[in-house]
Amino acid sequence: MKYTPTIGLEIHAEMKTRTKMFCDSLSAGGGPAFGGNDSLEKQPNKNVCPICLGHPGALPVINKSAVESVIKVGLALGGKISEFSKFDRKNYFYPDLPKAYQISQYDQPLVEGGKLLGVHITRIHLEEDTGTLLHLAASADERGLDTRINADKKLISENLRSNQRESASLIDFNRAGIPLMELVTEPDIKNAEQAVAFGKELRLILRYLGVSDADMEKGHMRLEANVSISDTSKLGTKVEVKNINSFRSLGGAIKYEIKRQEEVLEKGEKVVQETRGWDDIKQKTFSQRVKEDAHDYRYFPDPDLPPMEPTKVFDIEDMKRHLPEMPAQKRERFQKEFGLSEQRASALVDDKNFADFFEAAVSELATRDELATAAIGKAPKELLFNYLTSDLAGLINEFGTELSNGEITPEQFAELVDLIADSKINSRQAKDVLRKMFETGDNPEDIISKSGIQSISDEGSMKTVALEVIGENPKAIEDFKKGKTASVQFLVGKTMAKLHGAGNPETIRKILEEELAKK
Repeated sequence: MKYTPTIGLEIHAEMKTRTKMFCDSLSAGGGPAFGGNDSLEKQPNKNVCPICLGHPGALPVINKSAVESVIKVGLALGGKISEFSKFDRKNYFYPDLPKAYQISQYDQPLVEGGKLLGVHITRIHLEEDTGTLLHLAASADERGLDTRINADKKLISENLRSNQRESASLIDFNRAGIPLMELVTEPDIKNAEQAVAFGKELRLILRYLGVSDADMEKGHMRLEANVSISDTSKLGTKVEVKNINSFRSLGGAIKYEIKRQEEVLEKGEKVVQETRGWDDIKQKTFSQRVKEDAHDYRYFPDPDLPPMEPTKVFDIEDMKRHLPEMPAQKRERFQKEFGLSEQRASALVDDKNFADFFEAAVSELATRDELATAAIGKAPKELLFNYLTSDLAGLINEFGTELSNGEITPEQFAELVDLIADSKINSRQAKDVLRKMFETGDNPEDIISKSGIQSISDEGSMKTVALEVIGENPKAIEDFKKGKTASVQFLVGKTMAKLHGAGNPETIRKILEEELAKK
């Protein structure tokens, strides 16, 4: 029997603010630039206060910056900003929830509606994050899935085990109270691929807005999927899948859950409405608990927090006018303005640092007319893209740094590309110069001058040496006649060696192919 999947997503993202949602404790997720401290991740329970720990009599105060961040997300997605919004208490007991309730939003969220990649958005609301549970156990199988161990906590683990305690659970409240945005979609999604595409595009939007780092490895962005299947127009029984911490896991969890529900129905059984977890190691979902309904949480308005009127506090139209360029707009502009293919534009836009660097570097390239560009063989913009996404990206990965750290400026990079385009250095030399630029911060011209690098751009000189190489390698000629194209690369290498690496490999290849064709 054929079943139709129906999928909705619930996506949580920590907002990048200086302080927590309802107190003055620094928000570790904000990082040093926002007054946060990444080292707090290694110091359990250092970034806390009576408010985020839920001490009696400690009164919360709304973080205006967090509210503004969520409004920006709503505007970017075409949502309606509520004229009236309030916070509610969501009551449940869990060890990482110090107050025994979570301050969230129930029936009057900050944002309603919106759309992204054809998927309608139900609502976007603001709440506070919970603490972090750390489960220590004697064996890996006992550890569970909600485990975060860093250097300091490993020491704790060793101390516990030295006292002959086989297992323990620890709680770190540094994360408790960090502003958390929750976006809920309509059940418009039909497959895992569509769900992953939605999640990736939302992550990009959050980063372009500057409201969240959305780093899934650090838990800044977390995913939940609501999955049901049906063989009729009527929706099936919804199953919520949690513990999804990567887009790969999101796709895997949805595919597995669809298959599992199909098998249940094929047996003539009913799908149970429940919450299931995703086991990344076993690549399967597992039952956690029977799914709660809203009334199980006994929501009621938080008496310590006044209702909000966002449209009176913020100039919504002005905020809308000052939104930055969104990823979809930038992709389209890069294709039109720089002549990039859809694939190349997407590759750049998927990393905002690379997109900004590319655009800044392009603006620094020397101006050439069409005739000069044709003589180069490749447009300078194409050269810039290739060296940025392969060679420079490789160095960044090798040195474990970020493009935004500024080891190389867009101006320096454009200067290097101009040197390549003008045949002052060849591609092999360019790689060496780029590495030295990355290591020293020097300009390419200075590196070339100090290193004595020279490039032969005279085609006649290269042709003379190429003909010598052909004459010295008759077997390569025979191989070429037999259709063995590798022989050309062999001859290019020999020619470059005779020129001490100073020739242009592309020009040499062209000369060799022309001369070999005459044989």
